[in-house]
Amino acid sequence: MNFKRELEVVVISDVHLGTYGCHAKELLHYLKSIRPHTLILNGDIIDIWNFRKSYFPTSHMDVLRRIMKMASKGTKVVYITGNHDDMLRKYTDLQMGNLQIVDKYFLEIDKKKAWIFHGDVFDNTTKGSAKLLAKLGGKGYDWLILINRMINWMMEKMGREKVSFSKRVKDSVKKAVSWINNFETTAAELAIEKKYDFVICGHIHKPQNRIITTNEGSVQYLNSGDWVENLTSLEFNEGEWKVYQYDVNKMDDSITEKEEDNEADFLTKILAS
Repeated sequence: MNFKRELEVVVISDVHLGTYGCHAKELLHYLKSIRPHTLILNGDIIDIWNFRKSYFPTSHMDVLRRIMKMASKGTKVVYITGNHDDMLRKYTDLQMGNLQIVDKYFLEIDKKKAWIFHGDVFDNTTKGSAKLLAKLGGKGYDWLILINRMINWMMEKMGREKVSFSKRVKDSVKKAVSWINNFETTAAELAIEKKYDFVICGHIHKPQNRIITTNEGSVQYLNSGDWVENLTSLEFNEGEWKVYQYDVNKMDDSITEKEEDNEADFLTKILAS
């Protein structure tokens, strides 16, 4: 018999449902294997920027269906809006049962305070006239990921090691590395100023768990990564934050499948009401 892992808090971000790069099947598998008290969706879950009517596979809908089912079973689901799903910001502070939509979230856990937000507030390319360029760049990134997947499929067939084009580009461009460092430092400095113990972001697709220290103090900076390249989440349990790395070889296909088949389609009921 298979058991779900009981967790206090899980944070995922940058899933980008509706794009070719999204690893929806892997994320669904992960969600089926856990039972968190609180699930925080830290932005860019649905990629409204790159949404196309011709591409929203069943596997992507299954992720939404699973999240709604978790909410119906008692998990508190907090959806923090990001830049790719910024259209949802018009519904900020909306609450339906266990589902809540917010722009940022404050969490007190084990007598410590966490400040959670997507992170696009630090990114000028997501605002004003630069937003159009960012959207075009997002489409290019999506195609790069798709091509990368095809090449990795061939590499795997030949017994060769997989490669990540986008990671190589990011790591080789000094401006990109500098921007990420500035992003993390800025988030940490603001959190230290506001006396938070943890600051948790998404947006930059770089999983992280480290202590950042300045002249004013220190804070634990965490980033949930993404489900496009890294397939990571943040998990809090027994007083400790950890970065979870999805590994398809360690997942059991039989987890909750019978339960999934027997339960009603919660999302379909909501859409029909």
